[in-house]
Amino acid sequence: MSAELIASESARKKSNFISLVLSGTALLSGTAFMPVAVQAADKDEGVVLEEIIVSADRKSSFSADFVQAGTFRNARLIDTPLTATVMTKELLESQQALNMSDAMKNTAGVTTSQINTVIYSNLAVRGISLGNLSNYRMNGVLPVVNYIHMPLENKSRVEVLKGAAGLYYGFASPSGVVNLVTERPDDNEIGISASVNSHGGYGGDVDISHVWGNSGLRVNLAAANTEIGVDNTGGDRFFVSAAYDWRPTDQFSLELDGEYIDNTVTEATLVRINPVAAADYELPPLLPSSANLGSEWLYADGKELNLMGKATYKFNSAISASVSAGRSYLNRTRRFSWFRDYDLDTGDGTVQVFTYPENTFESSIIRGDLAAAAETAGIEHEFIVGISKQFLTVVNPAGVGQGVITQNYYTQNGDLPVMGDAAFTLGVKSKTTDFGVFLADRMQITEWLQATIGYRFTKYTNESNTSTYETSPGTLSASVLFKPMENISLYGTYIEGLEEGGIAPGIANNTGEVLPAALSTQWEGGIKFEPKRGLLMTVAYFNIERSSSYINAANFFVQDGQAVYQGFEFNLAGEITKDLAIATSATYIDAKMDSGAASIVGKLIENTPKYTGSFFLEYKVPALEGLSLNGGVFYTGKRAVNPANDGFTPAYTLLDLGANYSFDADGHPVVLRLNAENVTGKRYWEATGAGLLAQGKPSTVKFSVSTSF
Repeated sequence: MSAELIASESARKKSNFISLVLSGTALLSGTAFMPVAVQAADKDEGVVLEEIIVSADRKSSFSADFVQAGTFRNARLIDTPLTATVMTKELLESQQALNMSDAMKNTAGVTTSQINTVIYSNLAVRGISLGNLSNYRMNGVLPVVNYIHMPLENKSRVEVLKGAAGLYYGFASPSGVVNLVTERPDDNEIGISASVNSHGGYGGDVDISHVWGNSGLRVNLAAANTEIGVDNTGGDRFFVSAAYDWRPTDQFSLELDGEYIDNTVTEATLVRINPVAAADYELPPLLPSSANLGSEWLYADGKELNLMGKATYKFNSAISASVSAGRSYLNRTRRFSWFRDYDLDTGDGTVQVFTYPENTFESSIIRGDLAAAAETAGIEHEFIVGISKQFLTVVNPAGVGQGVITQNYYTQNGDLPVMGDAAFTLGVKSKTTDFGVFLADRMQITEWLQATIGYRFTKYTNESNTSTYETSPGTLSASVLFKPMENISLYGTYIEGLEEGGIAPGIANNTGEVLPAALSTQWEGGIKFEPKRGLLMTVAYFNIERSSSYINAANFFVQDGQAVYQGFEFNLAGEITKDLAIATSATYIDAKMDSGAASIVGKLIENTPKYTGSFFLEYKVPALEGLSLNGGVFYTGKRAVNPANDGFTPAYTLLDLGANYSFDADGHPVVLRLNAENVTGKRYWEATGAGLLAQGKPSTVKFSVSTSF
């Protein structure tokens, strides 16, 4: 979509929407909603900014009261007018979650796209791929580069804000935002843990927290051998992080974060579907889960450094300001392979090898936010003004095709001849600048009616060694939230999103090409109900329209046509009783191509199941103090393997079981955890899309022991 078309489409939708807003204003004395974080602490004090510290959120729970991502600024989950899910530390530790895929299995509508999850978690939400350079944030601000195994050891929670978030984050996929919230120094304690799995993998981490006076420091170190039970794979990872807090006065606070990640891991060879020659196209059969068509030398090694700082100053009870800055840098060499041109009768085919040497990504941001509370005509306002500038530099080497190697699908020779390292040759180098200014007004109109309207102006530039692209769109966000009771919220939301056109992946003929930016829109309505404190249920309907980017039949990554995603989502998380906790969700998605090439119009969006669901329970056994038992069932429906719907991966259900036992040893708490994943040994296609298939991991048993002093 050209800049002119974006401007025209944006203007048309703004005109329609402004009419709606004006009508609503006449009726409601306001418009839209994003959660109100304003309250009067004292009548003499007037309207004040509510100050909430997320690190002080509910402890030892599967649910949370607050969310940190985006303009919500630590608002209550029940007052956020979008589907927001928080995976708490308690839930992640109960499952021994090791990566983003492990964490995200707890929220339905999330699938793994194209590749397996060993090198990094390439995820899609509601059928739309998360931007690995824009949709993963540290502490609600820094866009971290998600092309490496993202550690969870130093994260207090993982938040998923589903849908478009253009108002606060500018250019990002309308799939949603994944916010990684780092742990803060909150006590004087040293934690130690060690873990092993049934395939010979092992690891350990040390968590040191110390507070003195008005400051504190938290350091986390982790190292692991990453055996997962797949032949000729494995590797090592190392991680270290530091979080420093300083609050010299009640008005000023400073938070500094840094993390260094070093991963070397073999990536199992993918399967590329054969060109379709008949209507009765057949996917290759599933192999034993331990099978790998590649060799151990097909590894990727990457090093990432993430740095971020945030300073906050409270001028008075009604005005505060914050400034944040950060940088995420990854250097990675990837040896990628796929199995293709095979005969299903004999199994004969070839493994094609590509190397992408010295692939670098540098993402940086500086932003400032000013929040002010005021009251006009009996309506309490919280105004938020923000300005940000993001820079992204990507150096994509020319993919070096190192040739093909004979292989058999059924017998798998794991000792493929080693190919030497490829020399670096520049493919595409691009530099993106995303400058944005936004204003939002959150309004508490009555005790039962809340509303917000927001607008963002953006200037976006993408310069590369092959082309230059520039656009300056404006976007609206608006919602209304009605609270007939304190524990019930009904909401409706309209959001315009700004979306980067995407970078052609390594498997495309135009690798590294940057496509033009586009505008997306989202409508969502839902109800949130808290039957008891600590248990929150959400039911929502959503409709998203966006330009579609995909790899076409000629193997070029193109932007062509309009895609529509609509469906329903259900979430329930928290404590049912003091002994029984639950985290469950389900999604129905009808995602189709509305326009574009004749060969794909009306077809289902690739890698988008109509039905997904997750159900996880943990029960504290009253008869034996310290013992808890847990189990989870995770369902993924069938998915199209490419835009033309030439084939579908079958639906599958995975079963996990686990137990935790806590006890005191000489005055120190000890926790033993035992988890069995994919207990039934189910064979399944874990990832698909762009004509690629990645088989799921085998059954795995994980054991860990942790203590603190």
